[in-house]
Amino acid sequence: MEIGFTSAVYVLAAVLFILSLGGLSGQESAKRAVWYGITGMALAVSATLLGPGLGHWWLSLALIAAGGLIGYLLASKVGND
Repeated sequence: MEIGFTSAVYVLAAVLFILSLGGLSGQESAKRAVWYGITGMALAVSATLLGPGLGHWWLSLALIAAGGLIGYLLASKVGND
């Protein structure tokens, strides 16, 4: 991807994140807001992995694995009430 296209994807992802945060304030719009957030994150990750600096896959995979491990450890501490 070229830098201009990557920047446009990042801007679109940011707009979707903002829409997601705004939609989470109401119970009726929360489901749609979650999908905005999921779509925004998918676009941001895709732009990061396919954009400039494509040769750093190993670093991206290591950071994704570390984030997944931290998330798993924190989620395992949450009680099942």
